[in-house]
Amino acid sequence: MENAIVLAGVRKRYGDKAALDGLDLVAARGTVHGVLGPNGAGKTTAVRIMSTLLRADEGQVEVAGRDARRDVDGVRRRIGLLGQHAAVDEELSGRQNLEMFGRLHHLGARRARVRADELLARFGLADTGRKAVKRYSGGMRRRLDLAASLLTEPEVLFLDEPTTGLDPRGRAEVWEAVRSLVGGGTTVLLTTQYLEEADQLADRISLVDRGRVIADGTPDDLKARTGGDRIDVVVRDSAHLVPAARLLPGDAGDVTVDADRRLVSVPVTDRMDALAGVVRALREEGIEAEDIALRRPTLDEVFLRLTGRTEEGADGADGPGTAGSAGSAAWAKEAV
Repeated sequence: MENAIVLAGVRKRYGDKAALDGLDLVAARGTVHGVLGPNGAGKTTAVRIMSTLLRADEGQVEVAGRDARRDVDGVRRRIGLLGQHAAVDEELSGRQNLEMFGRLHHLGARRARVRADELLARFGLADTGRKAVKRYSGGMRRRLDLAASLLTEPEVLFLDEPTTGLDPRGRAEVWEAVRSLVGGGTTVLLTTQYLEEADQLADRISLVDRGRVIADGTPDDLKARTGGDRIDVVVRDSAHLVPAARLLPGDAGDVTVDADRRLVSVPVTDRMDALAGVVRALREEGIEAEDIALRRPTLDEVFLRLTGRTEEGADGADGPGTAGSAGSAAWAKEAV
C-alpha cells in the first residue's frame, strides 16, 4: 500500500451548503500531508469523514487500506486524532489522562500504564506526569493530547489545526513531536491555516477552497505560483521610490510600489544573487534604505493568487462542530 489516504469525489452537504464538493486527495505513507485553506473551506469536515466521525454523502474514502464508509471499526483501529481543542481532563494528571484514554481504547490496565509511561517519556513529560494538567503550559497540553492520540500506535494520525492558540515555543514543541512521529513511520495529515507550519512539516500540500482541492504540490511548488521569493526594499526618502523601483531586477510590470510604506517589492528566483545586486545598485545610486529583506509568500498571498479572494472573505461552509474535544468525546463514547 503506497498511499495511506485516498479520497475521490467526496461530497458532504449541510442543507443547501456544500462543505465538500468533489474533494480529491491522496497522501503517501510515511509522510506529512498538509491541507491548507481558510475557515469554512472544508478542512475539518474532511478530517471528520476520514476519521469516521461523519459519513460522506458520496465518494471514495480509504484510510490505512480500509474503506471508511464500510469498515468503520477497521479504520478506527488504525488511526489517531488530535482535534483543534485539547481533549484532556485538566483535573487529572498527565499519567492519569493517558491511562484513562488507554482503558477507553480497551488496552487493559497494565498495558495502559505501560503505554502511558512510554509516551510521557517520548514527549518529554515524564517529570510532569503526576502534575495536574491545569498546571501545564499550552505546549505541554498539546504534547499530552498528541500522546493520547498515539496510545494505540496508529498508522495514520489526523492533526486538525494542532497549534492554534499556542505561542511560538509551544508551536515549536508540537512541530518537533510531529517530526519524530513521521520518523517512526506514522503518516500524518495536518490541517492548518499557517503556511509557515505547513512549510516546516509537510512533504506535500493540498490547498482547499469551497470543498475542493484547487492546488496540490510541495510547499515550494505552491509558493512558486505566487512568484516565489520577493525582495522588499523600504527607502528612507519617499522621493527615491521610483528610482529604487527602476533598479529592481525583473520586468517593470512585476514591481509593486507602496507609497504609504515607502516600499518597493519584486519577485525573484536567484534570491541571494538578486539581493546582492539590489544592495550594490542602491549603494551606487546613493539611495539609502531603511530595510532590505528577502521573504517568502504568506498563506494570504498564496490563497489570494489562487482564488482571487482573501482568507477573511471566505464564508463558513464547514458544517456544525469541529474535530476537537467534542469529536474526540463522541469517538470515545462509541468505542466503549
